Amino acid sequence: MSDSTPAPTIHTVGELRASGHVHRGIREELRFNLLAKLAAGEDPWPGIQGFEGTVLPQFERALIAEHDIVLLGERGQGKTRLLRTLVGLLDEWTPVIAGSELGEHPYAPILPASRRRAAELGDDLPVEWRHRDERYAEKLATPDTSVGDLVGDIDPMKVAEGRSLGDPETIHFGLIPRSHRGIVAINELPDLAERIQVSMLNVMEERDIQVRGYTLRLPLDVLIVASANPEDYTNRGRIITPLKDRFGAQVRTHYPLEVEGEIAVIQQEAQLSATVPAYLIEILARFTRGLRESSAVDQRSGVSARFAIAAAETVAAAAVHRATVRHEDEAVARVIDLETAVEVLGGKVEFESGHEGREQPVLEHLLRTATAETARHRLRGIDLGLLVHAMTDGAQVTTGEQVTAAELLRELPVLGESELYDDIAQRLDATTPGERAAAVELALEGLFLARKVSKDTDDEGNTTYGEG
Repeated sequence: MSDSTPAPTIHTVGELRASGHVHRGIREELRFNLLAKLAAGEDPWPGIQGFEGTVLPQFERALIAEHDIVLLGERGQGKTRLLRTLVGLLDEWTPVIAGSELGEHPYAPILPASRRRAAELGDDLPVEWRHRDERYAEKLATPDTSVGDLVGDIDPMKVAEGRSLGDPETIHFGLIPRSHRGIVAINELPDLAERIQVSMLNVMEERDIQVRGYTLRLPLDVLIVASANPEDYTNRGRIITPLKDRFGAQVRTHYPLEVEGEIAVIQQEAQLSATVPAYLIEILARFTRGLRESSAVDQRSGVSARFAIAAAETVAAAAVHRATVRHEDEAVARVIDLETAVEVLGGKVEFESGHEGREQPVLEHLLRTATAETARHRLRGIDLGLLVHAMTDGAQVTTGEQVTAAELLRELPVLGESELYDDIAQRLDATTPGERAAAVELALEGLFLARKVSKDTDDEGNTTYGEG
């Protein structure tokens, strides 16, 4: 809320009516604001990558139709992030009855106590303003979630005060009623026990709540959105058929369809502590896509976008570690640092049972494939023949996790008056010594993967490129 505009200075319902304020239900509000953004050419979904022609049109149609929505997709496809962007479609400030437990609109009180206050005070009914960030509630479904958590329960203290069990004022309201006039997002919906899912049926269809056999006719105004893994993967539960039927829209999400989308997600989400050249991000994006296409990987569980994000952060951390230990002026990630991602993050990928014990070779093969594809893509058109000839004549270049950029550059063979190293640096936008070392290392690895030069690794983890 730090970037929000100040709340309006209207303090009574009389002032609110005089201002010309119009009351819209939550669905109408979202629909109105979405259509306004689309008409103005604004992006309603900032930060959402790769869904432009697939998921987002379906999502928008569901909102225009004023439907509750469930997003179905494997882990790490951006389901929760998409749901959170709904906040941006809410009015920045909305009026509520001051002191109302459910945030009721001053024009439409629903609790008996609020109705009494509205009747007694008339135009003097006090009004407060609620920011849109306070109108979005998120719940991670867990097996121990109770009906009371979501819907509500009898408050024994209120009963002890003399109120009857049928009195709405005896209820301690759960998350959904307290989100009246807002959005409730339930992540991993199938993880809710079936009896808990049953408790949501009335809320979503009849818009009332049932607590311990008592039905309270409260015209709740709540948009329910949820995320779930496809049922053919999750073994922890399922969405019961009646609840699934209550959702007006089911939208399937997916991983980025193009490598550019994968790169955009990494660049947007990764918190990098060092310079990670764009071609290393591309390698990680291609590596992640290779895992998703591999028959050795359990594709029902998926390979989360968080894998690629964590890999980029790990590669950056390796560069920082080297720069700190070897007192380098700049921390720049290199190809050699990609191996650290495989070593650290292999456990984030689930393999098919027939490939037990072969996880490391599979990961290394896919990383080499991604590196070779990126080197060909990035260095296409540059003649590396002089570098190959220098290696054939006995030149060697050693790199490693603790080999500095300066050390690597010093070992490069002299190529006469050739500007090959400058051409490589220019093609890969390398200007500093650290970036130039990283660029040449990509070229050397590309030559090795093309079987133009050899590569040997010693017991200390240092890698030497030499005669093919």
